[in-house]
Amino acid sequence: MVISEKLSSILTKHLPNQAVEYCIKLWHQEPFNFKTTASRKSKLGDFRYRRDQTHQTITLNGDLNPYQFLLTYIHEVAHLHAFLRFGIEIPPHGKEWKSTFQQLMFPLLSNGAFPVDLSIPLRKHMKNPKASSAADLFLMKEMSKYDLHDVAKQEVFLSDLVPGKRFLLSGREFEKGETRRTRVICLEVKSGKKFLVAQMAKVKPV
Repeated sequence: MVISEKLSSILTKHLPNQAVEYCIKLWHQEPFNFKTTASRKSKLGDFRYRRDQTHQTITLNGDLNPYQFLLTYIHEVAHLHAFLRFGIEIPPHGKEWKSTFQQLMFPLLSNGAFPVDLSIPLRKHMKNPKASSAADLFLMKEMSKYDLHDVAKQEVFLSDLVPGKRFLLSGREFEKGETRRTRVICLEVKSGKKFLVAQMAKVKPV
């Protein structure tokens, strides 16, 4: 099929070599529409289920590093497999999805697709996978070492800044304040308003 050839071209470009064949195999098991998009601040990937479509759609941010791309690809494919196996009434990130995600990820944790330094945070993450890998600060910090762009290398995680340090986020200047669990109270310098910002947000120190 034409889509298979297109998918193969995209995956060869974005994935570690050891993972390409396996990821194409998953597509052949349960075909879907696939495309990459521009970077989205709110998510790394997306799965859309529509009752009126024979093939569902998965999109991934095209600027992800190869290992984040692979993890996100399997995350989204697991949604498709879980819905097809258990029905569309299941919670999006419930036990059915978690078990499916774990099953699909297992071969990749032992075939060298991920570098050794990612194996510990990945195995820990997969014991009870979260709705988004971006919510796992330890994993995201390790993943970020492989980011592709120079701009990304100028950024740091908000959790790594000391209180009182100023930073830029989405073109706006903030000052870091008190941390509350997974979020940080930050003061927008221009408006004087306070916002809660996720600890794993990538920001540019000033």
